[in-house]
Amino acid sequence: MMTTHRSEFRSLAAVRRQVVTCRKCPRLVRFREGVLAKAAFKGQTYWRKPVPGFGDPDAELVVVGLAPAAHGGNRTGRVFTGDNSGRFLVNALYKAGFTNQPISESRDDGLEYSNCYVTAAVKCAPPGDKPSKEEFHNCAMYLDTELSLLGKAKAFVALGSLAFRAVLEVERRRGANVSGMKFAHGASYLLPGRRRLYASYHPSPRNTNTGLLTEAMLVRVLEEIKAGMANWQGHD
Repeated sequence: MMTTHRSEFRSLAAVRRQVVTCRKCPRLVRFREGVLAKAAFKGQTYWRKPVPGFGDPDAELVVVGLAPAAHGGNRTGRVFTGDNSGRFLVNALYKAGFTNQPISESRDDGLEYSNCYVTAAVKCAPPGDKPSKEEFHNCAMYLDTELSLLGKAKAFVALGSLAFRAVLEVERRRGANVSGMKFAHGASYLLPGRRRLYASYHPSPRNTNTGLLTEAMLVRVLEEIKAGMANWQGHD
């Protein structure tokens, strides 16, 4: 069983400070620092560091993606920002009432999450969008700590099967029985503490351009969560 290190961090701000200086994974460090700027972003200064989570520290909803995109979070320094996946996700969150705007382009664009926190299982952009098992392992302490510090969280949305598996691993390390919890878009599972895990296809262009994931599908999941939150609040 993998040990966790939640006691090292007392706040999400402390986690963020540690994340952005992390150099545990040589392959990821080489890749994120070596990404060549696209012509569309010529002249921009890329972030080229690990990308911490972002959002409301008192959030009841936590969205977990896989990893930053090479020209998205790795460029802008904010998770799900500046690429098509971020645009798709934030627009859906806006329609479900979790953001103040449908725009996610840069760290100074004014985006604020309401009752929502967004993070990723792996904090660095990986080659081919495919972190290795060891890289998941090295980054697990950050996700574990974030989810622990988000003490008001009642719903988790895992975007894609790998993010879903990462959340299950966090729960397993805490002693939860997660057997039988399988990834499928729209699936949801009850976790200890009256919390619930939801699954959605990842909003990557590969999925959205082919229609595997439509905006209506993702908004439907988010609205189901919001309705569930209202019910939970009514029974607190």
